[in-house]
Amino acid sequence: MHEPLQSAYKAAHSTESALLRVQKDIRTAMDQKKATFLVLLDLSAAFDTVNHPILLQRMAGRLRIGGTALSWFKSYLGNRTQKVSINYALSLAIRLLFGVPQGSVLGPLLYLIYTLHIGDIIRRHRLMYHLYADDTQLYVSFDLSDPTSMVDSQNRILNCVAEIKRWMALNKLKLNADKTEVIMVSSTFSRHQPTLTDFDIGDDRVSPSVNVRNLGVVFDIQLSMNSHITKVCSAAYYHLRNISRIRNVLTLDSAKAITHAFVTARLDYCNSLLSGMPKSTISKLQRVQNMAAKMMPRKRKFDHVTPILKSLHWLPVEYRIQFKVLLLTFRAINGIAPQYLTDLISIHQPRRLLRNSHALELSIPKTRLRSARDRTFSFQAASLWNQLPADLRNVNKLSLFKSRLKTHLFKNAFDSLI
Repeated sequence: MHEPLQSAYKAAHSTESALLRVQKDIRTAMDQKKATFLVLLDLSAAFDTVNHPILLQRMAGRLRIGGTALSWFKSYLGNRTQKVSINYALSLAIRLLFGVPQGSVLGPLLYLIYTLHIGDIIRRHRLMYHLYADDTQLYVSFDLSDPTSMVDSQNRILNCVAEIKRWMALNKLKLNADKTEVIMVSSTFSRHQPTLTDFDIGDDRVSPSVNVRNLGVVFDIQLSMNSHITKVCSAAYYHLRNISRIRNVLTLDSAKAITHAFVTARLDYCNSLLSGMPKSTISKLQRVQNMAAKMMPRKRKFDHVTPILKSLHWLPVEYRIQFKVLLLTFRAINGIAPQYLTDLISIHQPRRLLRNSHALELSIPKTRLRSARDRTFSFQAASLWNQLPADLRNVNKLSLFKSRLKTHLFKNAFDSLI
């Protein structure tokens, strides 16, 4: 019943886990001197156009749901009505012949069942992909020095999108051409940098972008993450300026809560994608956190920030990134992460027993370009995990691991900053 590369509405799956897998695949291609076409597809009002007879037929055929269970679903979907209220005036009730109830427990599950065939279509065209609800990512890597490889990859994507569009038309779904984006990602060290032409997505022509917004994270043509960090900083500074205007009427706890909601949440969103980035890049985010920290006790601009961060018990940005990566690594090792992340790590098997052999270690993959594959989840997870103390690596309870990990990183952060 489950599409393995669909990350929406599943326990332990998230936009972050999905993007980590996509980023790893693209960076691995860069390490192999390849470029990657990435196409982002979006559906128009996908949940509202689900056809009930088609959905029930799919449940009976592909999933072999029948008898009382299928009758229950027919009853659940059938005879639904909708009214509109404007200024206390109520419209007549109309029957809802399409769509799954949004906000319900079953709505998302029914939508995922309805769109199971999308994964089948993509696999037939031998493309890499990832799905998140109605957002579809298609990508394929090719040899930059081989023009034939580039043309073949582009044709495979176009043929796949064309088939997806035909399937959606038959199933009462529609691609949103306005939100379809295309980008070609390659390393700055590649000698061959071909010019990417426009893509014809059905009847619409889509021009390649320099930056694309992918599940809330900005990807650029070199996967440098600079555009994403700039956008995060811009939004964070905007909210910090607004908070500063009312800081004098807020209690410390209220100020912390608002700052976490509007600023820290932005710094932490998908921050594991920034693991391995240069300190000069991470420092832009650190300046945002420093400004937020000084605002809490209403310190001056040039006051030393380290004791403030320590008193607030805020991990600096670099260590917040490490915390997220290590938490995902623990989940992957213990089987509570998506399988597509667990597949990216492997347990190290030493040739001979050493004094610390009882402490679990991960194999660090070999890489060629430090700026590419060294920044993947598989490399960063193994490197950071192996640096943890042996007793911490042997913890097998999630809540205990989180607590001890934060204490360990907090000690490292402020021992090095003081």
